[in-house]
Amino acid sequence: MSFIKKYIIKFLFRVLHSDAYKKYKQQQNNEWGKNHFKTFGKQSGLPDIFWIKNPQYISIGDNFSSLFNLRLEAWDHFQGKTFQPEIRIGNNVNFNSDVHIGAIDKIIIGNNVLMASRIYISDHYHGNISAEDLHTVPAERPLSSKGPVVIEDNVWIGEGVCILPGVTIGENSIIGANSVVNKSFPRNSVIAGIPARLIKTLEK
Repeated sequence: MSFIKKYIIKFLFRVLHSDAYKKYKQQQNNEWGKNHFKTFGKQSGLPDIFWIKNPQYISIGDNFSSLFNLRLEAWDHFQGKTFQPEIRIGNNVNFNSDVHIGAIDKIIIGNNVLMASRIYISDHYHGNISAEDLHTVPAERPLSSKGPVVIEDNVWIGEGVCILPGVTIGENSIIGANSVVNKSFPRNSVIAGIPARLIKTLEK
């Protein structure tokens, strides 16, 4: 590699990792959010790396933050079917990296919710999990929902959690790392496991 190429690569590396560039990139992302989401609250910010499908169906409250690889998907059409999706994120919500939320129905996340990394929340499945589905490859099976997902206020979700359709998590609850949540739990619950079960109830 020539001296000039090495110099250019080194220069670009320094620019792309400088505080000034990061601030500029953050401003660009936030401006995109304000112009495309249904609502995008005050002091909210998008990470460097994100993938958003149909932001017009997604509302984000004040003081939202996320680390890289944020993925929000609101599916209004798939395999000839039409949906009316909604993703609503409250105020003071913090995501770590690799959070993936997908909706064809409704996913509501309350205020003051904290999520660790590698979290998947969905209100739908590919197919109906029946023998009839075997005639269609998985990626082409129709989407179906068993109901909205609701995460109420002040919930803390640990690393690697999966939350499935039709689930409501009551306020002040804690979900342990690597749990698979396939049913609802009331407020003040500490839950963990595959499938998740009640470990204890927090008393005030």
